[in-house]
Amino acid sequence: MKIVASKFRKDPLQHPTYELGIAPGATVKTLADLRGKKIAYSPGQAQGALVLRVLAQAGLTKDDVTLVELPSTGDVYPNALASRQVDVAPIGGVNIKRYTAKFGRDGATTIRHGLRDDPGHLYVRTATLEDPAKAAAIREYVAAWARASRWTYEHTDEWIAGYYVKDQGLNTADGQYLVELVGEPEIPADWSDAIAWHQETIDILARETGNPVLKAQDLYDLRYQTVGADAIKDGV
Repeated sequence: MKIVASKFRKDPLQHPTYELGIAPGATVKTLADLRGKKIAYSPGQAQGALVLRVLAQAGLTKDDVTLVELPSTGDVYPNALASRQVDVAPIGGVNIKRYTAKFGRDGATTIRHGLRDDPGHLYVRTATLEDPAKAAAIREYVAAWARASRWTYEHTDEWIAGYYVKDQGLNTADGQYLVELVGEPEIPADWSDAIAWHQETIDILARETGNPVLKAQDLYDLRYQTVGADAIKDGV
């Protein structure tokens, strides 16, 4: 697999992808309070990598907490928090709003982790990229993807009505919450920072899971580095 596009969020600390959901009755107000807590953990998923990065930020390792392996699909994490199956779990999107709205009266809260967790990537099979015609088609796709990402930010009412409400079945208020949560997209023409950040995550995962260290740069197809940014340059 190779990465052919990367997207981030401007002001990512104010627009995190995930917040740490705190179970009713669990005393967690800072990252240091995670010591000794039961934390939902999904190995191989973005939330699992975030948990390990949060622990590293707090000066902790997985041995300082109890990691409870749970899939991070649907409302599994909010329900695990509400039932005190875990003390802490990373929750994202509309689940952040719904968790505190539903269980806040019982003491449910969330805290921000203070880390950048916003990278989004497009992956393509290496074999596909070796086909010149398919590689050219993917270049067009990346350009269209970038323009679409920008369009959704600049046409939020249409995006909420057409996607979040009509397609996803959410109400308008939830759609508005999500577009505000995501904020403005950023599609860089230079992947140097993205690769460095990716390498940091790989190093943490390798250290905590015992897996070999990969070279992040090997995961990126640099032929596509400027495609997305070029597609939205000057408002095109």
